[in-house]
Amino acid sequence: MLVRVGCEFEYEAPAPTPSLWQIRPHLEGDHQVVSEIWTPPAPARTYLDAYGNVCDRITLSHGHSVVRYDATVEVPSTCDDTNVAAGATAVEDLPDEAFVYLLPSRFCWPDVLHDQAWELFESFPPGWARVQAVSDWVHEHIRYEVGSSTAVTTAVDVWESRAGVCRDLTQLGITLCRALNVPARYVAGYLPDIGVAPADLPMDFCSWLEVWLEGRWWTFDPRNNERRVGRVVIARGRDALDAAMATTWGAAELKLMTVWADQVTDAG
Repeated sequence: MLVRVGCEFEYEAPAPTPSLWQIRPHLEGDHQVVSEIWTPPAPARTYLDAYGNVCDRITLSHGHSVVRYDATVEVPSTCDDTNVAAGATAVEDLPDEAFVYLLPSRFCWPDVLHDQAWELFESFPPGWARVQAVSDWVHEHIRYEVGSSTAVTTAVDVWESRAGVCRDLTQLGITLCRALNVPARYVAGYLPDIGVAPADLPMDFCSWLEVWLEGRWWTFDPRNNERRVGRVVIARGRDALDAAMATTWGAAELKLMTVWADQVTDAG
């Protein structure tokens, strides 16, 4: 099926401001970009970072700037892959590229929550059942509350406050999985409301996690805690720091952000 995804940012800057953007779909994934309109407000220099994310460097001009991306993307018409029999991989048998996703990172501190994770989840069979138990617990025990966290809130902060937004629930899930010796990585992307009741909040960027089980990465989503249709990956990394949509070096002020992710119907 086809989905339309994109975003628009409006900034005001007192001086030219360097910025880094990750708003275009990742080059690897189950999605395929059919068409896109990418209109940066100034020449963009593009590179791929260490995680394969498409990064655009733009210097915002003095005054008003608009950054806009709009694309039609083909996605599978089925829900996220599921394999409840998928087993855990012993640490000594993990592929080299998965090891970084066992380590502590800027916002995810598995060493701090190690004992709590094993106390809560040791009774579950290692593998899919244990990871699903983590997702269930985060979904049930962490209250989704806009404004309850900041850009520097850690998973440990969320564990203590029991509240957060999408990125916070994802990072807590990642932290608990890493504490249980399951490699887990952060994913940022677009997620349309296909086959579910639309949220009573404005559309926003979404985040979820991927864990390494049975020789591959699998999607889990503590915020929604259900298999979904239409995910479009933008960026992957150790935590939200590696997958930030926009980063600026200067006093540019975000005035407005709009995000869209919708199924394309025959009527257009």
